[in-house]
Amino acid sequence: MMAQNIYDDPNFFKQYIQLPRQVKGLDGAPEWEDLKAMIPDLKGLKFLDLGCGFGWTCRWAREAGAVEEVHGIDLSQNMLEKAKEFPADSAVTYQQADLETLKLPSGSFDVVFSSLALHYLVKLPDLVAEVYQSLTPGGAFVFNVEHPTWTAPRNPNFILDSEGRNVWPLDSYLSEGPRITNWMAEGVVKQHRTISTYLTILLNAGFTLAAINEWGPTPEQIKEFPDWSKTRDRPPFLLVKVVKSAP
Repeated sequence: MMAQNIYDDPNFFKQYIQLPRQVKGLDGAPEWEDLKAMIPDLKGLKFLDLGCGFGWTCRWAREAGAVEEVHGIDLSQNMLEKAKEFPADSAVTYQQADLETLKLPSGSFDVVFSSLALHYLVKLPDLVAEVYQSLTPGGAFVFNVEHPTWTAPRNPNFILDSEGRNVWPLDSYLSEGPRITNWMAEGVVKQHRTISTYLTILLNAGFTLAAINEWGPTPEQIKEFPDWSKTRDRPPFLLVKVVKSAP
């Protein structure tokens, strides 16, 4: 069964391309600096981006020195068409494929990256196993997902408590599985997993945990973007780096 592809829905995509992280690229992603810090020095390395979207990270990887090969994969034709609107680079290639059933060549990449894509996948353990065998010894897998405290609630919106404070209605945290939300379109399906489940999937595949960050904005970022203050109560993203042990 193919993964849900909301990004090729015309009405959804029309709204999606207006989001700050699509208009500004990596500069519009508040967690980018912390995520970038987890990525190894890319000079001379081969880089794969799973769920590459408009190709922002692929182009950054080239600028950062990934000279041999940069490959981006996405399910959405709309996303890939946008990526190809940027100036062509012979070292950057794109592929339309479903991450749920993806097969990757063994030992082909030094760094695999993914941003805000894995929480849509039902068969995440299968993909993680593919990523592991596709990495060279010592290679790194760096990704972020929506934080499990965000994906867990049946109603993922802040509410006012009896004292008039904004609170996050966390419920059903240990009940993993699909969550249906209305995010610029009705019926968007995400897969809720606990932090321990994410880590167990990675460890079972053979990875070693190198870094983890329950990301929230800094005081300086909140001064610039006051609306982000609420995310100090509910971290929006979980950032993870794992490595494949060298023999």
